[in-house]
Amino acid sequence: MVGSRKVDDARRLPRPGAWAAAGAALAAAFLLAGCGGGGGGGGGGGLPIGLIPGTTTPPTNTPSGGDGIVASATVAGLCASPRSGINPDTNAAYPDRSGTIDNEKSWVRGWIDETYLWYGEVPTTLKAADYATPVTWFNVLKTTATTASGRAKDRFHFTYDTEVYRQLTQGGVSAGYGMETASVRSSPPRDIRIAFVEPGSPATNAGLQRGAKILTIDGINVVSSTGTANVNAINAALSPKAVGESHTFTFEVNGVAQSPVQLTAAKITSTPVQNVQVIDTGSGRVGYLLFNDHITTSESLLINAVNTFKQGAGIQDLVLDMRYNGGGQLLIASRLAYMIASPSATTGKTFEQLVFNDKNPFHLTASQTLTPFVTTSRSGQALPTLGLSRVTVLTGPDTCSASESVINSLRGVGVTVNLVGGTTCGKPYGFYPQDNCGTTYFAIQFKGVNQQGYGDYSDGFTPTAGCTVADDFGHQLGDKAEARLAAALALRSTGSCPVSTKTAVEGLEKAAGPEAEQPYLPGRSPLRENRLIGLPDPA
Repeated sequence: MVGSRKVDDARRLPRPGAWAAAGAALAAAFLLAGCGGGGGGGGGGGLPIGLIPGTTTPPTNTPSGGDGIVASATVAGLCASPRSGINPDTNAAYPDRSGTIDNEKSWVRGWIDETYLWYGEVPTTLKAADYATPVTWFNVLKTTATTASGRAKDRFHFTYDTEVYRQLTQGGVSAGYGMETASVRSSPPRDIRIAFVEPGSPATNAGLQRGAKILTIDGINVVSSTGTANVNAINAALSPKAVGESHTFTFEVNGVAQSPVQLTAAKITSTPVQNVQVIDTGSGRVGYLLFNDHITTSESLLINAVNTFKQGAGIQDLVLDMRYNGGGQLLIASRLAYMIASPSATTGKTFEQLVFNDKNPFHLTASQTLTPFVTTSRSGQALPTLGLSRVTVLTGPDTCSASESVINSLRGVGVTVNLVGGTTCGKPYGFYPQDNCGTTYFAIQFKGVNQQGYGDYSDGFTPTAGCTVADDFGHQLGDKAEARLAAALALRSTGSCPVSTKTAVEGLEKAAGPEAEQPYLPGRSPLRENRLIGLPDPA
């Protein structure tokens, strides 16, 4: 399912990104609690298993109890349950050998000490023996510091089942109904809406659309029910664990309860680019596209969209809707930014530079820390460009990581980037995903900065003055009357966002009560709030 969500009995949901220590179980059920190119390759990405960062040194079979810090390579691939067979990402046998849980925990501690951006801020009083699994041990090995606003500095520490991660990052495939849900209010009286649906999915085939409110699931009142049993049942239905799992939903559309709908989970392939269109305005033509995921399959769709805008359409401006885009492959973001701007603005410039800890854990040269504005596709074809000096991005608290890199990098080369909607999630950090024994670990290993050296936005990018606009579930995405798109078009024409758009969803906010703020996608997969890049080949 794309975007399964959890609800809560009475308390406020954490914001997206508050997934620290989520654990590998997220691969099977995303929590909704009260609540490119060479980048991000499958199979865990990162270094070949068993190599010391920056070297070609093979591991030795060194046992460890997990408490001390040993070189990760000395225990890499020593697994309590070794995998057999062929890794589909490398077409080679898995490197796993017989080992122990303590070996796996030792690998985790070594990997953190070697590569974690804030390795010196990990508490030194923690003991591996107090944690039953490598994942629970990994979950606590992070900084406890906070940002200027008081949020945890590391809200992004997580793991994934390696095979599930490979499938998701390569093709966006997961089990579900094909509907992304957003929480307007997460505690009773709850207001859980469909944000968008995937083409050809069970949700689309059932006639469901953005804005539908979930009233009941399997007879349980989603709006008002309390108690652990009911909440768990709702969450389980929203997060189907397997293809073929069925649940009965009742939705409200335009204030009217609809007949019950049975949804059966299927294999859902994400369509990351949707609603590509050209909007005629009194002051020129404006391109619009909804971009939801920086996954491999988005590249060709983005290229096709840019060609549509470039060939015959003659657009003067672009509205890039990334309100639900949590990030992904950094090279996809780089290609998109290159296609938006003009070559004269990006030639010879840095899209993003990676800043590591003082150990330079991957032994990268200065040039290897630089991600340029990539000018060709994965297949080597020259990318089209729109040559724009201005772009408007529709944002919200789910606009994260690689999506924020697009904003930051374009601003870094002088492109005006206006933001309409809500404050972004605030994630200038990223990972080299690393597999060990079937679990892929994501520990923050770098901060990204733009051409001007700026990357200090851990509390997010705020909307352009006067352009904070609540998400509008009363209109479909791409509808010129949808509040955020309407505000963006007005900003282009008049230089300011009209007051009327800010109150377009006033009824939703009042219905939700004093808890309401910007609706967001609670409990989305942490994989979808990332910068994912691949290491260069060892020299």
